[in-house]
Amino acid sequence: MINSNFWSGKKVLITGHNGFKGTWLTLLLKKLGCEIHGISLDLENNSLAKDIEIEKYCNDHIVDLRDRKKTLAIISKIKPEIIFHLAAQSLVFRSYSDPYLTYTSNLIGLVNILDASRNLDSCKTVINITSDKCYKNLESNEGYVESDILGGRDPYSNSKACSELITESYRESFFKEKNISCITARAGNVIGGGDWCENRLVPDIFRSIISNTSITIRNPDAIRPWQHVLEPLGGYISLAELSYKNNNFSEAWNFGPEKDNFKTVNEVVMQVSKYFNLNGKIQVEKNELHETQILKLNIIKSKSRLPWKPQWNFERTIALTCEWYKEYINKNNIEEFTNKQITTYLNEINK
Repeated sequence: MINSNFWSGKKVLITGHNGFKGTWLTLLLKKLGCEIHGISLDLENNSLAKDIEIEKYCNDHIVDLRDRKKTLAIISKIKPEIIFHLAAQSLVFRSYSDPYLTYTSNLIGLVNILDASRNLDSCKTVINITSDKCYKNLESNEGYVESDILGGRDPYSNSKACSELITESYRESFFKEKNISCITARAGNVIGGGDWCENRLVPDIFRSIISNTSITIRNPDAIRPWQHVLEPLGGYISLAELSYKNNNFSEAWNFGPEKDNFKTVNEVVMQVSKYFNLNGKIQVEKNELHETQILKLNIIKSKSRLPWKPQWNFERTIALTCEWYKEYINKNNIEEFTNKQITTYLNEINK
């Protein structure tokens, strides 16, 4: 349940607003009536944000969050009430090739956001979006709970564990005494229309479909908590709403699917094959870099304490994703279709 009356006119800052999740969040909050400001690096060539002209939906600021002077100045000028921090180097494989970029983007940028927000009288809630990969991975069939030990073998996962610790330190050292909610949100593997990131399963599949080339998968038996991108975003919004005047929610939260959505990479490919003919196009490539084999999240805390729960099962999640890419391939109005899926989501969660 999302209260549109609460969000109407709220001044919201989204960092990473032109990324995959950031674009969907921008559209979702715009539909709720927010005044949105976005801070990101410049757009990449192939992106949902470019396709829908994201500058129509928000005040668009191109700033590198590692630039402390510019970051603090722009946030001081915006004076947001709620901050969603999504900006990050979010790719595991890129973190191996450029660990310096990964750590500076994911940690220095965060520190600048937290320093800016703790000195704002306007700010009520800061939500740092981290990752399900922040947990020390034990290859366990049990879903990780928020109190489990943090870790991370690859630089990306490790940076997200560090990000959690930095947020906790700022929460305890600065935010509590000012009654500002300071939260982390850990999401599972999100999929949906408009994701074109490299070395991700669903974007790789649809790039191959569009180019009519073979599809290379690295780890067909790896298990992940697949969810549509709108699902965790609905959780972040519910959390921000509750924490706006109540910092009892200042802690870590998991947002993932129900257990039935814990599926292998191969099961995702087979489900997509029901909508696109992938026969003879699948190739398995040996992965030389370490990737987690089993990754599951426990979402009991979020379901019990927030007005949120996952809406869409695995089959519906894949169907909605495939429908989006089909519209894209057919060169239909992708902005209109994306907003239509957001309306569907809002209608279903508010029944």
